[in-house]
Amino acid sequence: MQSLSFTPGLAFLSVNSPIVPWTVVFEDEGIAGYFYACDRSQEKHEHSILDAMLIYNVAALAKSDAQLQRPEPERIATVDWSRDGLQAVLYLDGTAQALYDFQARCGYCRMDFPNFMAEQGDTWRKSTHAWSEEALQRFESALYV
Repeated sequence: MQSLSFTPGLAFLSVNSPIVPWTVVFEDEGIAGYFYACDRSQEKHEHSILDAMLIYNVAALAKSDAQLQRPEPERIATVDWSRDGLQAVLYLDGTAQALYDFQARCGYCRMDFPNFMAEQGDTWRKSTHAWSEEALQRFESALYV
């Protein structure tokens, strides 16, 4: 498990799976926070990204914090890999926000965005990123077996 303390608007956390070649990346470049599934065996960066999921919009997060009268929040992003190295979960402040399953070649996130029409030859499901509480429960229960 690896963690990063950050203020929304600038964050980068890259965590390799215990098995090659999988990596997940949480990145916030100022407008939004995204979670990426990557294959680090690819030579070109643009080919290494298998999928991307929106985690939050920085402006919406700031508005929510203001409405809840929270001070400038420092957040904690944490990535945890499954024992077999085929699944990874992104937690923000202790709450699961996204899960990648490299074996099933799909991702789940609370925002269910972005989604694309399936194309011939796709090896990764991108038509939906709908959240799955069942997938998270399977992931978390397998950590303690």
